[in-house]
Amino acid sequence: GWCPLSPAGAQTTQLLVEPPWTPAVLWDQVTLTCQGSGTTNVTTWYKDGQRWGQEGPDNFTVTKSGNYTCDRPGSGLSPPVTVSDDWLALEVPALTLVEGDTVTLRCRV
Repeated sequence: GWCPLSPAGAQTTQLLVEPPWTPAVLWDQVTLTCQGSGTTNVTTWYKDGQRWGQEGPDNFTVTKSGNYTCDRPGSGLSPPVTVSDDWLALEVPALTLVEGDTVTLRCRV
C-alpha cells in the first residue's frame, strides 16, 4: 500500500554516537551507527574526508580519533562526527539544542 513518507530527497543519513555526548572522546569506547534508508550493511565510511574501507557494516567501535562521516545509498552523506583524543573535554548531549533548553554538561578528564 501507499506510505506517507517524507518527500523524495528529504530523507537524510544520520550518524548516531554512543555514548550520546559530543565531542565524542576516544577513551569512551565510542560506537558510531549510520542510519539511513535502503539496504543494511552497505554503508561507506569516511575518516577525515578519505574513504575508509569498503562498503560494510552500519556500525563500528572507533579506535582512532578523527572526523567521521558515513554514506548510505538513497539518503546520502551524514553530517560529520568528531572523535577526539583530548585528555580534557567539555561534553554536551549529542542532540539538537535550542536556546532556553536545560542542558547537562560533562567535564571529562
